[in-house]
Amino acid sequence: MAPPTIVAPRRRGPHAQGATFDPGMVLGALGAAVLAVDGDDRIRFANGGAEQLFACGAAWLCGHPLAEFLPPDSPIFALIAQARGAGNSVSEFGVVLDTPRTGHRVVGVQVSPLPEQLDAVVISLHEQSIALKIGAQLTSRNAARSVTAMASILAHEVKNPLSGIRGAAQLLEQNAGEEDRVLTRLICDEADRIVALVDRMEAFSDKPTAVRAPVNLHRVLEHVRRIAEAGFARQIRFVEHYDPSLPTALGDRDQLVQVFLNLVKNAAEAVPAEGGEIVLSTGYQHGVRLALPGGSETKQHLPLVVSIQDNGPGIPEDLRPNLFDAFVTTKASGSGLGLALVAKIIGDHGGVIEYDSQPRRTVFRVMLPMVLDGENKETE
Repeated sequence: MAPPTIVAPRRRGPHAQGATFDPGMVLGALGAAVLAVDGDDRIRFANGGAEQLFACGAAWLCGHPLAEFLPPDSPIFALIAQARGAGNSVSEFGVVLDTPRTGHRVVGVQVSPLPEQLDAVVISLHEQSIALKIGAQLTSRNAARSVTAMASILAHEVKNPLSGIRGAAQLLEQNAGEEDRVLTRLICDEADRIVALVDRMEAFSDKPTAVRAPVNLHRVLEHVRRIAEAGFARQIRFVEHYDPSLPTALGDRDQLVQVFLNLVKNAAEAVPAEGGEIVLSTGYQHGVRLALPGGSETKQHLPLVVSIQDNGPGIPEDLRPNLFDAFVTTKASGSGLGLALVAKIIGDHGGVIEYDSQPRRTVFRVMLPMVLDGENKETE
């Protein structure tokens, strides 16, 4: 008779039944901000998400009144009162946080009573701004696609007739009197102006022009700043807040220079003549992923953030829904193609562009992919 088979006992990992978890570690792993406040609305607990949201440590948050971090008219206080009165959880979506610590954010709020703690509640804040950014990115991509189609039509259907019109005007000019030559020259000049506009529109064509390689964003921004200070932004103060550990981006250096130069030029034209200031900043953020075009299930991580902030009057409310559409501009002599081209280039890079605007603080943020391990070395 064969000896019995001995099976070694399976080692239990930390996920095995009976394992214990530190509640603080569990809450710290959540991306949402979680606060616990007592009956006097003093903060008694804050997780890592709350530290990031309010830009200060838990040691500072705890013990201080919630009113020190939120305006007194915030809907969150009404939700707290409702949860205490009803004795169950309440929630609301689309709540705006707009404070110096949090910046402008749109969040979903859930408030739940804490059992066995008189009037204590737990507040969970889930940021919805990312979803809104993705929606804005889809809008800007659609705008870019509409401009692409228009560019193709203009290139094929407008330039050829214009060439014939200009040639006919030149023939008429040979036998025209002095007064009529003024008119023929006007025809030629206007034909040339329209051709130049169409040439600019051809930048929106579907032809792949980006040569994507590792790019140091700080070098790109430094180059853009030098160009601006030597020309259109001589009298403007630049402030730089760069993350020294920022990884290299994956993109086309020349096109990224074009993007940031356009955004800096718009900022320079918006700031006041006295005390004008442009803030250039970079940072690394977790959690933003976009599906690549074409129905692919691959998600592209967009951790690199470049911000251009100015202290101008802000973007007019009526322009904001269509800001990245072609021919939308506040400038008397502007063509309205700058931001549409920016949206197309960033879309071609698989990135996101979004903005916040209020008087004396308008910020455009560009989110880009980073170079992954094993890809080429950074380009100069």
